[in-house]
Amino acid sequence: MIRAALACALCLAAGPGLALSCMAPDVARTYARAANAEARYVVVRGRLDFDAAQLPETDWQNQQATPPHTAIKARITGWALSKSGFDRRFERKIMLDLQCFGPWCASAVPGTDYLGFLEQRPDGYVLALDPCGGMGFATPTQEMLDRVKTCFQTGVCAQ
Repeated sequence: MIRAALACALCLAAGPGLALSCMAPDVARTYARAANAEARYVVVRGRLDFDAAQLPETDWQNQQATPPHTAIKARITGWALSKSGFDRRFERKIMLDLQCFGPWCASAVPGTDYLGFLEQRPDGYVLALDPCGGMGFATPTQEMLDRVKTCFQTGVCAQ
């Protein structure tokens, strides 16, 4: 009887588990997404700077109040991708679009090297990041950079 009561109490104490399930970020998949989009993108590798105090925060007591998008003015300084590699100087003000999926929000670290797929809009460039990665990769490896370069040069981007 005690075992049954203990098992019942443990079941009642365990609330529903909530988790965000994401596919592992992949530069080839992100490249294909940008290449197939109606919008225009530029691929940039550079240092991302912005005010971290503006990052979205989840109010765990009122999760519904978490905004789905937080726009933050930023600057990226580095190199844009051309047929010969990351060799076109790129230094621009951009907008970070940090997205939240329910209580899970994208984040970024100022001063970090990013491989970003920047959407070209009439009012400027936008780097959209979401809790699953989005259109940017912090501290990209040489393999990631080489893979994107190959995608751009050949038009073939195996995932």
